Amino acid sequence: MAERTLAPPRDHTAGPDRRERPQWWRSELARLAEVTALVGLVVTQPLLDVLGRSPDFFLFHRASRGDVLLLVALIALAPTVPFALLGALAVPAGRLIRAAVHTTFVGLLLAALAVQVGRHVTPLRGVPLLVAAGVAGAAGAAAHRRWRAPRRVLRVAAAGPLVFVGLFLFASPASAVVLPRGEGGAAGIAGAGAHPPVVMIVLDELPLVSLLGPDGRIDAERYPNFAALAAGSTWYPNATGVSGWTPYALPAMLTGRYPEQGAAPHYSQYPDNLFTALGGLYRIKAEESITRLCPPSRCEQATTPEQGLGVLVRESGKLMGRIAAPVDSRVDPEDSYRERTAAEAGLDAAEPVPDDPKFRWDTLDDNQPARFTSFLAGLRPDPRPTLHFLHLLMPHSPWAYLPSGAHYAAPEDLPNDGTGWVDLARARHLAQLGYTDRLIGETLRTLRATGLYDKALVVVTADHGVSFRRDWQGRGMDAIEHAANEVAWVPMFVKEPGQRAGRVDDRNWEHVDLLPTIADETHMRVPWQMDGRSAKAAPRERADKRFYDRPGQPVTITGGVPAPLPPPAADPLVGTRVGNVPVGGSATVANRDAFDAVDPARGGLPALVWGTVPDDVPDGTRLAVAVNGTVGAVAPVVPPDAGGRRFAAFLPDDRLFAAGANRLDLYRVGDDGALRRLTLS
Repeated sequence: MAERTLAPPRDHTAGPDRRERPQWWRSELARLAEVTALVGLVVTQPLLDVLGRSPDFFLFHRASRGDVLLLVALIALAPTVPFALLGALAVPAGRLIRAAVHTTFVGLLLAALAVQVGRHVTPLRGVPLLVAAGVAGAAGAAAHRRWRAPRRVLRVAAAGPLVFVGLFLFASPASAVVLPRGEGGAAGIAGAGAHPPVVMIVLDELPLVSLLGPDGRIDAERYPNFAALAAGSTWYPNATGVSGWTPYALPAMLTGRYPEQGAAPHYSQYPDNLFTALGGLYRIKAEESITRLCPPSRCEQATTPEQGLGVLVRESGKLMGRIAAPVDSRVDPEDSYRERTAAEAGLDAAEPVPDDPKFRWDTLDDNQPARFTSFLAGLRPDPRPTLHFLHLLMPHSPWAYLPSGAHYAAPEDLPNDGTGWVDLARARHLAQLGYTDRLIGETLRTLRATGLYDKALVVVTADHGVSFRRDWQGRGMDAIEHAANEVAWVPMFVKEPGQRAGRVDDRNWEHVDLLPTIADETHMRVPWQMDGRSAKAAPRERADKRFYDRPGQPVTITGGVPAPLPPPAADPLVGTRVGNVPVGGSATVANRDAFDAVDPARGGLPALVWGTVPDDVPDGTRLAVAVNGTVGAVAPVVPPDAGGRRFAAFLPDDRLFAAGANRLDLYRVGDDGALRRLTLS
C-alpha cells in the first residue's frame, strides 16, 4: 500500500494560500460593499441631502461646477477609504481577525447611524443617546455576524452612494448650480423718458424695529446715516419682506413674483428678473452673495476671487460634525456666510478715506467686507445707464463687528436664545447694525463725491428681519407667529433722481412691489406678469400681508407699522471705575489670553468675554466685566450651555481698550450692589 503524505494543518492566522485566494477576494469585496452601504447611510446621504437643499451654500462660496463635482466625489468616496485601508492591513492576520475587524466596523457605523436616527425620533441627547446608539450598534453587529439576511441587504444597498449622488446632481435644488439649463430671460422694453442710473443695496437680516427710535422714526443718534438717507428719500415704513429665507425672499424682490417653488436662487430657475429686465439697455454691475440671479451674459463678473474647493471641504466637514453629533446643533447654517474682508480678498480699500475722527477707517479699512469694497469702487459715472447692485450680508449673523468697524472673535456655537443669551444676541446685532450704518454713510458720501447721488435712483432695503424675542428667536414660522413685527417688517428707502426732501409713504408695501417700482422709475416695461404693484400706482386695497415660510404656502400677516422696541437697558454700573475691592470667588475666562496683546490698529479687539463660574454660583447672579478699571458690561450667570459656558459679556465700546496688555477683571455683584473681585483662570 502506497504511503500517503498528509498536508500540514492550515494556519488560520496567516494570509490566504493560493487555493483560497479567489474565494478570499470575493469575501473581501462583499465586506467592502457592506461598509460602502453603511458609509453611504451615515455620511453620503445626510450630507448630500443637506447640501442639496442649500444651493446658497455653493453660491455664497462661488463654487464652480468642477468644485462641486469634486466635493460630491469626495463625499461619496473618501469616507470609505479608511475602512478599506484598515481592512487591507488586517489581511495578513488571517480569516478570524479579518472577520472581527469587519464586524467592529459594522458595529461602529451602525452606532453612528443610530445617533442620527435617535436624534430625530427620540428625546435622547448627549451621553444617553450615545449609550443607546452603542447598544444598537452592538446588537446590529451581532445580528450581522449571525445571520445572512443583514449581510445580503447591505450588499444590495452598496449602490446607495451612487443613488444619493444622482439625486443631488439631478433632483435637488442645488442641481441648478451644478447643471444649469440655459440662461433665458426676457429683456425689458425701453419706454419714453430718462433711464437714470440705479444704485440698489439689499441688506440682510435687518428688522425695521432695530432702526427705530422712541418716536417711531429712524434713530438719528444711533444711526445717523440711515437717518440722513430717510431725510432725502421716500421711506415706506409699512414695507415687508415676503420670506424669512434669502433664497426665497430675494428672487421675489427681483422678479416681482411671490415664491411658488423651492428652486435654487439661480438664473436658470428664475430667468426673468431685474437683471434681465434692465440688461438689454443697462450695464449691470452686480455683487450678489448667496444668489446668482444675474446670468453671465448680462453681468460683469465680480472682482473678488473664487474661494475654491478648500473652503467647501472645510465647511462640509463642520456640517458633518453637526449632523453626527449626539446633541442638537445651536449653529445657524447661515452663520457660515461671513463676508470676507477686503484684505482677505486681496482688494484695496475704497478711497478717499472719510474724515471722521470717531471712525478710524484709515486703520480699520481692512475690515470692510470685500463685496462692499468692490461695490464702492464701481460707483462711478458711466455714459451708459448702469445698475449698481449689492447684496451685503450685513448686519446678518455671524455678528463680528463693533460700530467703529473693529472686529471681534466669538464662539461659533454661542446660543442665541434663552435667558441672557437672547439679550446678548440682540446687543451684538445692534452693534453690527451700527457698523452697517457706517457703510451706508460711506456709500452716500461716495455717491455725492462722484456726482451720482442727484442723478441716480437709490434703493436701500433688506430682504427680511429677525426676531430677538425670547423663546422665538430667529426667522422661522414660530418667530413669524409670535414676533412678525421683527421678522417681516424691513427698512425700505427709495430716492428718486433729483429728490432732495424726505417723504413718508404708509402704503401697504410688499417686496414684490420692488421690481415694478424700479421699472416705472427707469421707464422700462417688464415683459412678464408680476404679483407686485408699483409705488407709482395706487396703493393696494387690502391691509394684510403675504409671507412665505415655504414656497407656494402663503401665511397671512396682519398689523401695521410696528411700534419701536425699547432699547436694551443699560446697567448703571457700565462706565463706572472700580477701585480696590475684596476678592470673593473665582471664574474661568476662555479668551483671557486675548487681553495680553491688543493691537487696535489691526482692527481686532477682544470685545466678547465668555467663560464659566463654579457650580455654587446661582443662576441670575450678575457679573460686572471691567477692562483697565472701567466696567464695560454686566452679564447674568445662566445655566451652562452645550459648551459649558455660564456667562458671556459684550464690550461694544472700543475706547475701553488700549494698545498692548490690557487688564481684565470680573466682579460678582451682590444683591446690595457690592462688588467682589473674582480670581481669573
